[in-house]
Amino acid sequence: MVMDNSLRGRDLLSIADLSAKEIQTIFKVSAELKALTLPEQMANPILPGKSLAMIFEKPSLRTRVTFELGMMHLGGHAVYLQPTDIRMGVRETIHDVARNLERWVQGIMARTFLHKSVTDLAKYADIPVINGLSDLEHPCQALADFFTILEHKGRVDGIKVAYLGDGNNICHSLMLLAGLVGADMVVGCPAAYQPDAEVTKVAQRFAASSGGAVNVTNDPREAAAGADVLYTDVWASMGQEAEQEERLPVFMPYQVNQALVELAKSDVIVMHDMPAKRGQEITDEVIDGPHSVVFDEAENRLHAQKAVMALLM
Repeated sequence: MVMDNSLRGRDLLSIADLSAKEIQTIFKVSAELKALTLPEQMANPILPGKSLAMIFEKPSLRTRVTFELGMMHLGGHAVYLQPTDIRMGVRETIHDVARNLERWVQGIMARTFLHKSVTDLAKYADIPVINGLSDLEHPCQALADFFTILEHKGRVDGIKVAYLGDGNNICHSLMLLAGLVGADMVVGCPAAYQPDAEVTKVAQRFAASSGGAVNVTNDPREAAAGADVLYTDVWASMGQEAEQEERLPVFMPYQVNQALVELAKSDVIVMHDMPAKRGQEITDEVIDGPHSVVFDEAENRLHAQKAVMALLM
């Protein structure tokens, strides 16, 4: 396949780093790679001999497996660096980590607590840096999510996406992407847990240009009404476990259950980036039900991230 070189050498730290056209390019390459069998892909490698350093400060199932296998499918190699291997900012400065890695590998994927850790890696490394999750954003997840919506709905513009729960990193990336591609996104969350105000402003500015809309409400029923997509995430992200019991009663009205599903369109799809706290933000009946596409969504992490790596590296 012929690769578009317009993204070559770029970082992906935030969805805001991309244009609507570049997002469509990622979706196109994701679909093309997904359509190829593994023998076809590996017989014609896109990243032969290239290596990706994977820095993990947080545990992972989907991010590690999909990036590691993705590099293998593309003809390259991934190096897994667990939290105790580097201890960025403690054992060694981010500057020195970046300057060392750029001499050995052709790309860095970092799954960190602080967003600044990812931006600092990009600042000091003269190779592409991909945000595999930070406290501010999760751009690769949002790309996989909207690619999944495109597969199931045939388009992303004009689609109503209702996000229920905490205004967290997942929510931020979804809002920005929705704004760029012309979707109608409504965030339903408690007043004290709204998404970052600056991210909301940027997403709304994108939406004003694309014909979409990004809004925030405290009413979960209003958010879910007539939705094409219902999306939820854990109520306490990694690093917030101590707040779990405090958050439960606040977020329970935002649970994605059958009653909420019935407020949406009859062909609504239900999404969750996982891992899921079953019985909290989503019920077993819904996550295992006929509207759920959570495992399609998880599979598409592989294809969307392969597209990102193929285009950037």
